Amino acid sequence: MASLVLENLRKNFGAVAVLHGIDLAMASGEMLVIVGASGCGKSTLLRLVAGLEVPTGGRILLDGSDVAPLDPAERDIAMVFQNYALYPHMSVFDNMAYGLRIRGVAKDAIRTRVDSAAEMLGLTPLLMRKPRQLSGGQRQRVAMGRAIVRQPKLFLFDEPLSNLDAKLRVQMRAEIRRLQRRMAVTSLYVTHDQVEAMTLGDRLLVLHQGRPVQLATPMEVFENPANTYVAGFIGAPSMNLFPAALSHGGTAAVFSPGQVIAFTDGRRPGADGRKLILGIRPEHVAIDPAGMELQIDLIEPLGSETVVIGRLPDGELFSVKLPGAAPAGESMAVSIPAAHLHVFDAETGLRLDPAG
Repeated sequence: MASLVLENLRKNFGAVAVLHGIDLAMASGEMLVIVGASGCGKSTLLRLVAGLEVPTGGRILLDGSDVAPLDPAERDIAMVFQNYALYPHMSVFDNMAYGLRIRGVAKDAIRTRVDSAAEMLGLTPLLMRKPRQLSGGQRQRVAMGRAIVRQPKLFLFDEPLSNLDAKLRVQMRAEIRRLQRRMAVTSLYVTHDQVEAMTLGDRLLVLHQGRPVQLATPMEVFENPANTYVAGFIGAPSMNLFPAALSHGGTAAVFSPGQVIAFTDGRRPGADGRKLILGIRPEHVAIDPAGMELQIDLIEPLGSETVVIGRLPDGELFSVKLPGAAPAGESMAVSIPAAHLHVFDAETGLRLDPAG
């Protein structure tokens, strides 16, 4: 096990700044998931830690030692890639053993480590097969086994499940989390998949345009997003975000034509007229015969629940997630429970707490 600390880590490609100073401290044995939209710098950050890219500035401390000047082979880090990166002409056993052989590990020790990892991953019957004889899930297990036998201080995962089908992703997601907890290896995991992000990480690091915008537990990120970007990115369907303005002495907000919602938590985030962005998750929207009318554009039945996408009276898109089926008709009446309301500043996008 090892701790990982990043201090003001930066990366430029020519004149383009990709990472704008990442500060991060990971405890030994922690699983941290890095999430964000495509192009936000997730994989670049991982490649900097692995040594596949050279930082423009900052430090990478593994167990207190700066590994930024070291070559990848000297960092005691194992990486699992999206495309498996297996040698097609080698057997499963040889793929898993190759890294140990080039490090001069004794044959008996190699056999012991590979057999142990293969048993852990359910690969024992497949050790003599070539990668072309394996399914996608089996190939990913081999890639993980190759990392495990290294017994590294740090695991890096670069979207390892994105090439698998939905059912295999669920199985492998559970397998990765089980193995990481069993081995207690400090791990960085990059993904764009929100389900992976929410279920795998002890903490989430949300990146936006090369900057960290929130670092917290998955539920903290979900329940208390730091800004409108996080609010709109985490959750499926994403949070409804719509413009509003303070009224009633700052104790309520006006949105859509004539719609007013009063704060119930003592919130008074400013004077009348201050521009806000209000947020409500689709699953928190209530069916209310006395509520505002939502013109239905699309109904997505998902079995145990239904997503309804429609428009508010002012034309704003609005999503509702309902248990069971949607009511019949071209419209439905809904209301926004104040207890589930999220309030953001319209200019900065930052979350406003009850004290403003």
